[in-house]
Amino acid sequence: MYAVIKTGGKQYRVAKGDSLRVEKLPGNVGDTISLGEVLLVGEGEGVKVGQPTVAGAKVEAKIVAQDRAKKIIVFKFRRRKNYRRKAGHRQPFTALHITNITG
Repeated sequence: MYAVIKTGGKQYRVAKGDSLRVEKLPGNVGDTISLGEVLLVGEGEGVKVGQPTVAGAKVEAKIVAQDRAKKIIVFKFRRRKNYRRKAGHRQPFTALHITNITG
């Protein structure tokens, strides 16, 4: 069984036992969360497509980590103008482990 969920403005195809990184969600490591915005649920040949979500479907996941991604460097430069700006950014994320899909 698999599902397509929407969280953090992005869509993810998940199945039971999958691990994934999503935009930061509230909660502590070890907590169980329920992702209710399920757009599609499929099992074998049968597929349920929501309009926009599948009624009564939910995906349960366990929070594995709350962390920040690797640093990226943002460097702005204008030639011949003596203009240089350097900044770094680390995007926060939540690592999830999918435990159950009900649809």
